[in-house]
Amino acid sequence: MKTTISLLLASLALIAGQAYAEQGARQHRPRDPGVNQRQHNQQHRIKQGVHSGQLTKEETRDLRSEQKAIRQEERAYKADGKLTKEERKDLHQDMNDLSKDIYQEKHDADVRPKAVK
Repeated sequence: MKTTISLLLASLALIAGQAYAEQGARQHRPRDPGVNQRQHNQQHRIKQGVHSGQLTKEETRDLRSEQKAIRQEERAYKADGKLTKEERKDLHQDMNDLSKDIYQEKHDADVRPKAVK
């Protein structure tokens, strides 16, 4: 009986310790809801362009590659636990450029060929 109670208490302590550690890790990770929301919106715009046929496969691949580079840059900026004003400004400028690229690619004459049924 003592062993069971000791094992139960040890398990609870371990779970509580993990939850505390995860909470601490979240608190030290810089957050930027503006950057995250813009990334989500741009991803949605790309998906919409694919579904509507406005984006070709090559255009989609290039836009997603650009998006991936911005996410990698964001991770690199946040790796030290801080996102400076200059880093945030740079991320937003990169997302401005991507936004213009999405618009241009969706509104050019290139269209995805329709699938043959």
